[in-house]
Amino acid sequence: MTRHHRTPRILGTLLLVATAALTLGAGDRPAAAARGTTPFDRVVPAPASVQQGGAPYEISRSTRIRVDGTSGSRQVGEYLAQVLRPSTGYPLPLTTTGTGGIRLALGDGPFGAEGYRLTSDSRGVTITAGRPAGLFHGVQTLRQLLPPAVERKTAQPGPWAVAGGTVTDSPRYAYRGAMLDVSRHFFTVAQVERYIDELALYKINTLHLHLSDDQGWRIAVDSWPRLASYGGSTQVGGGPGGFYTKAQYQEIVRHAAARYVEIVPEIDMPGHTNAALASYAGLNCNGVAPPLYTGTNVGFSSLCVSKQETYDFADDVLRELAALTPGRYLHIGGDEAHSTSHADYVTFMDRVQPIVARYGKTVIGWHQLTGAHPVKGALAQYWGLDSTSAQEKAQVVQAARNGTGLILSPADRVYLDMKYTEDTPVGQDWAGLVEVRRSYDWDPGTYLPGVPASAVAGVEAPLWSETITTAADIDYLTFPRLPGVAELGWSPAATHDWDAYRLRLAAQGPRWDALGIGYYRSPQVPWAS
Repeated sequence: MTRHHRTPRILGTLLLVATAALTLGAGDRPAAAARGTTPFDRVVPAPASVQQGGAPYEISRSTRIRVDGTSGSRQVGEYLAQVLRPSTGYPLPLTTTGTGGIRLALGDGPFGAEGYRLTSDSRGVTITAGRPAGLFHGVQTLRQLLPPAVERKTAQPGPWAVAGGTVTDSPRYAYRGAMLDVSRHFFTVAQVERYIDELALYKINTLHLHLSDDQGWRIAVDSWPRLASYGGSTQVGGGPGGFYTKAQYQEIVRHAAARYVEIVPEIDMPGHTNAALASYAGLNCNGVAPPLYTGTNVGFSSLCVSKQETYDFADDVLRELAALTPGRYLHIGGDEAHSTSHADYVTFMDRVQPIVARYGKTVIGWHQLTGAHPVKGALAQYWGLDSTSAQEKAQVVQAARNGTGLILSPADRVYLDMKYTEDTPVGQDWAGLVEVRRSYDWDPGTYLPGVPASAVAGVEAPLWSETITTAADIDYLTFPRLPGVAELGWSPAATHDWDAYRLRLAAQGPRWDALGIGYYRSPQVPWAS
């Protein structure tokens, strides 16, 4: 079955989590949150290590945010102030002097690229990290230690107490992503930036933008202008479509970077290319441009592998996109190329992968890339199902053993466009119905038997947009499943426990209400009434 085809143990200090799950009923936990102090065992993703206890710190009108003078510390401090000022009504000035308050400091320690330590007592809160990204992730934990009303944009009564204790935290996987399909339906810059803000709350550090497909081309390319002006002029079901100018794309990149989210742009090739084929006749083997396409079938389009013009096109597009993208990766697609012969597919991938390297980027492709010759350092994004053939899985496993890294996106686990139940008003069901527990209850480290643990780069939750048209649709399908995927990517395997997680997830509901996120109230989760 194809990706888009439509058919009608908690250890050590984290023992606190399991203990809370056993001793507190669903009705007890919302009451604890209402008292204004959210305990550490509610944080999503689950921290690596927690030592809870001691007097809380209460943020007040006299609280200052102390930064260490570095640009990274100051940037994160400004972000934190922007979160806290509207709801608390406090000025929360940034300062490099004094004691107490909320302190953000870069320093030496076993933090890695994204880890942090957060300590809280009656004197203040200190977040320490080796790099600014770690400070930023520590701020996300601090947000969850405050009452949900802290997320509101108008002054709230408080109090704003942070429980006493220490968190020492760092991610399990370096790649923790989500994907937004802006090709089937187009989403504005503001809508994409809103999604980035939501991802950052759960320490997601990558947004994969699916910028081209049969139904629309969404990024301006100076050397091939009709790709956007004509190829981007429609979407599924018709309508105006749209595309990002280079300046708009760079604004998305800047917004993401300020939240330590890396943008991974995708140009899907050699299939999923009707928008490009309709824009330029020469990309077709017969020299005839097909009409624009607004349906949802897959596998019918292909670039002409034998033409030099195809590689001129790929070189120009990837060169311009690489120049706009400071991140490490360019995603070249490669899935569902059913109209491309296997020999042509291998030829195409062998010629296009070196183009990516020429412009200083690393290749990502869907896992069909493993049927060709993945270049050294390439990542393959696996979207198969439990029912995917043993032969296809074996191909992926062998590539991983040969050094190809894997991003795990199993469609029947983490494709956010799958319906929760038969009655879900938007979404698809070709990969099955995916309730919250199914999305959470698997281990990336053991999902594909035979894959070396070192080959798993991380996880990504894609959201395809055949049926979604609004930010409300995005929120409804993303929440509450995304936080679980984020936890799979961030938290140690030893913290993985559905019974404890569902209680922590329930505590997120009031926060989403405060943020204006309309979510699916799964009956598997004991939401606060």
